[in-house]
Amino acid sequence: MPAIDLSKAHKLVSDLFRWPVTEEEWKQYRLSDEQIDFFNRNGYLAGIKMLDEAQIEKLRAELTELADTSHPGHNLFYEFHSNESTDPSTILFHALGAWRITPGFHDVLWNPRFLVAASQLLGNVPVRFWHDQLFYKPAKTGGVVAWHQDYSYWTRTKPVAHLTCWCGLDDATKENGCVQYIPGSHRWGLLPKPDLAGDLHSIRDSLNEEQKKQFDRPQFAEVKAGEAIFHHPFALHGSGENKSSRPRRAFVINAFADGVISDTNAELLAGVPPVAKGARMEGQFFPLLYNPVKN
Repeated sequence: MPAIDLSKAHKLVSDLFRWPVTEEEWKQYRLSDEQIDFFNRNGYLAGIKMLDEAQIEKLRAELTELADTSHPGHNLFYEFHSNESTDPSTILFHALGAWRITPGFHDVLWNPRFLVAASQLLGNVPVRFWHDQLFYKPAKTGGVVAWHQDYSYWTRTKPVAHLTCWCGLDDATKENGCVQYIPGSHRWGLLPKPDLAGDLHSIRDSLNEEQKKQFDRPQFAEVKAGEAIFHHPFALHGSGENKSSRPRRAFVINAFADGVISDTNAELLAGVPPVAKGARMEGQFFPLLYNPVKN
């Protein structure tokens, strides 16, 4: 039986998360002024609690199901790479579109912890969904994600009012390929777009001498399972191989401030009807997730 396309449901479809009903319940998820200042200075913010143990286990199980190409919802992925690594000795599972297929990865978009923080970091504005990602680096053979800026892959949308939330389903450490950042790199402007699963350090050739000095002093964003990292669309980041005996699994929610428009007449995501150039990004595939004025 074909899978139900959950992109038609713009609300929670399971009991994995609870939608707050009072102003006080929403307030408990707010970031502090110090956290927002750190994000604005450095371009990223790590260690934000997103999931409890039961939620982590549910999403791990769904990721395992979705990695099977015979899954009945496989056709709903925008992209699916059993191994996107350009190094044949390593493996990087990467897929886009899980929110359309399983209830857990659908409902993480409406996780209040994510929504409140995302709105604050975007400037206390309504938050709209762009697309999701799954990443899986298996033990000992997990491949790299090359240093890059997210917006270099998103120039088909404007203005630059985007935000990324990376959430670990395992503890992420230096040994198993946690995300690394160059603090302040979100002020460098747009850099060339590298091959996402290619040479880890290829973007270094595009940097000036001062930027290279900073690039050679990366900050490792080690987080516990269930914790998230938010980063600016220009923040330079990447992650190394998983050489540990443990997997490194994660999902990513890419969002933007309501009002971002399409900058192309071509399709924005594979299989999604085009949004005319100059038109607002909205509708079935780009739902409004949260409005701080109404919630």
